[in-house]
Amino acid sequence: MRGKTIGDQELALLQYIAEQDRPSVGEVATGFGEPRGLARSTVLTMMERLRAKSYLSRKQVNGVYRYATTSGQDSVVQGAVASFVEKTLQGSVSPFVAFMSHKVDVSDQELAELEALVAQLQSRKREG
Repeated sequence: MRGKTIGDQELALLQYIAEQDRPSVGEVATGFGEPRGLARSTVLTMMERLRAKSYLSRKQVNGVYRYATTSGQDSVVQGAVASFVEKTLQGSVSPFVAFMSHKVDVSDQELAELEALVAQLQSRKREG
């Protein structure tokens, strides 16, 4: 994690940009901002803040700046989750485990991912 905090809206914006092919500010304002009621200037400000935090890079192509995430989407999400666990859950994953145990719609893929994670954690614990 880079040590710079990222909010929910910024995380959603990064995920949107990561799913696009080097979008311009105008494209992001239309595809991401408009559905959320955000003005183009607000989207530009958010993108420039993310660039200042080193989460986005930009390159001028045919007179238009094109943006891309600087790290994989997984890394950004992992940092946001770590921040959430530390700040909101006071470092404990127990509330999250309790939430998941009550969640009705857990897909087979989510269940497989959770099982793989538990196996990985158990393996690390035996090694350490």
